[in-house]
Amino acid sequence: MEKVYRGLIYILPAVLFFSYFPLMHFGADAAMNYEISLPIIWLVVFDVLAFVMMVRKKKLFCNWRKKWPWVLLPVWLSLSVLWSMNSVRGLLTVGILWLIYFAGDAMFELRDVLKKSGFRELFWKVFFGSALFVCAWCLVQCVLDLAGVARDYSLMCAGCTYTMFGFPRVNGFAAEPQFMGNLLLAPAIVAGWRMLRNVTSLNHYAILFFVFATTLFLTMSRGAIYAFVVAMVVMTIVMMVRSKKARALLTWPVVILAFLLALNLQGIMAQVSKTDDTYASGVSKVINQLSLGVIDLSEKSDEVTPIENEIESEPGEKAHFDGYVEVSTDMRLGLSKAALEIWSQDFKTAMVGVGIGGATNALSENDKAPTTKEIVNNEYVSLLLETGIVGIALLVLTLILVGRVVMKSQNRVMIATLILAYGVSLLFFSGLPNALQIYLLPTIILVVENLPKIS
Repeated sequence: MEKVYRGLIYILPAVLFFSYFPLMHFGADAAMNYEISLPIIWLVVFDVLAFVMMVRKKKLFCNWRKKWPWVLLPVWLSLSVLWSMNSVRGLLTVGILWLIYFAGDAMFELRDVLKKSGFRELFWKVFFGSALFVCAWCLVQCVLDLAGVARDYSLMCAGCTYTMFGFPRVNGFAAEPQFMGNLLLAPAIVAGWRMLRNVTSLNHYAILFFVFATTLFLTMSRGAIYAFVVAMVVMTIVMMVRSKKARALLTWPVVILAFLLALNLQGIMAQVSKTDDTYASGVSKVINQLSLGVIDLSEKSDEVTPIENEIESEPGEKAHFDGYVEVSTDMRLGLSKAALEIWSQDFKTAMVGVGIGGATNALSENDKAPTTKEIVNNEYVSLLLETGIVGIALLVLTLILVGRVVMKSQNRVMIATLILAYGVSLLFFSGLPNALQIYLLPTIILVVENLPKIS
């Protein structure tokens, strides 16, 4: 049983990359799709096994007097299902949340099971190896898309193909580029940290860091890229303060080279695609998009082709976007603003919210969104609308508890930086099923990095 448990921990970093492919569909309603992904299956299997092991080892309710503050947030979210505007969505969300909480607790309580010779080394091999495999697939994905291979085989999302910007955006095995970019945050940050800490392995980790950063830039996901940059800035500052050495700046040449390579690849892909884009137009579109329209290096046409779910492009046809997609930003900010307006409309909603899972219905019923499937692409605003001030206060308490644990651990700068990156990324999307890495990876990395040495 312990071997199976360790096996599940080994494969976790790899499984998380397959958040959308493969996917089991069970229908849909007006507000949500009913689907089960590989990470969700892993989570259920892991929790069942961990539950049995904790019962056998008499660790199921150990230290509960010290743990009760940790469960205040999930308990409150569970209670909010009672007044949720979408109780089904709320129940499913709370169910996944409890599975995550139990998995995290089990990882800590059963850490002795991981105290085995070679465990740490094999875990990191799978961690970095699976990330390298997915990065390679992302490059293949681009080639397949440019060659005109159908999305059923390239696994490109509808908004990822070269017909959008003139060059493809990678989404790997995730639903969208933003999730693919988010999945690369952990490998990139850990590789960057190890590059700074391991003098003898500088080249090895520098190469890993370069590959992960380049692929992250190829997603052109602003949320993931901004989160990555913020994390690297903070890591650099902390390392400079602690070590007083310029070595902390070594990650930046790699980051810059990775960005330049990704930028050139996007320009080349724009040149060879079937649209009328050129190398220069591809590069200018990337800069324009990432700078939120501030930097414009080309003359743009006013013509914009409407987006469709499935789009075919003939040779010489114009791409659908000629730079910064302002409507995307406006829509996201508009939904966040609408959510805040609904949240502040009365005292009850301000304090306890509309109930977990009820944000989409609240937006629709208040004529703030066209359908009940429009989500608030900001986890903090969404949580405020659904659980009120009480929910946010309990979130802050949970983050304080997390901070206390992290600050007592080894390699706390790396782990804290990763958590910060995930925290920034949640300003750009919301939801649990497509982003389990945000909650599971910091936990298992914390456990693995603090395993006692075997004598």
